[in-house]
Amino acid sequence: MASAITVAQLQNQRSEGALLVDVRSGTEFASGHIPGAVNIPMDQIESRLDDLALNLPIVLVCQSGQRATITAGLLEPCQRNVTVLEGGTKAWIQAGLPVVASLKTRWSLERQVRLDAGLPVLLGAVLALTLNPRWVFLCAFAGLGLTFAGLTDICAIGILLGKMPWNSRSQCSSGIPKAEDVRSRP
Repeated sequence: MASAITVAQLQNQRSEGALLVDVRSGTEFASGHIPGAVNIPMDQIESRLDDLALNLPIVLVCQSGQRATITAGLLEPCQRNVTVLEGGTKAWIQAGLPVVASLKTRWSLERQVRLDAGLPVLLGAVLALTLNPRWVFLCAFAGLGLTFAGLTDICAIGILLGKMPWNSRSQCSSGIPKAEDVRSRP
């Protein structure tokens, strides 16, 4: 089992050159991460072991420490010098330390999907108990969608939410022309 490291210990170790790997989804990472962290989502970690082939100590980070602990278990046979940040990004923020954010949203896409999948289940259950038992089919439909997403790794709710304006990256003008702008010039 991987050892744990506190936020204070991590600050000291960063000067020694630890590789900080955030195992959350890309959207969660973009919504706020520790400066200098590299994003390798938990579901990709085993296929990206070559990205970790450095002789540096690795510190795994997630939102609260749970996914990082699971990921450490996946890496245990492959990597010896792995630690987990206790409390994850939440602990980092609670310590008043800076985070880098590139999305306007304060909720991760995963959290938005959980809310949007849970609401029909709750609504269907309440309506089935109070109005008409046929509302239970709303719960079944939501369950079917979640089962499909789990089996295929295609989440329609996540895809739809990812396209919402509050989940898009900011469009700042840097003064540097985009490639398509350069190609379209006469």
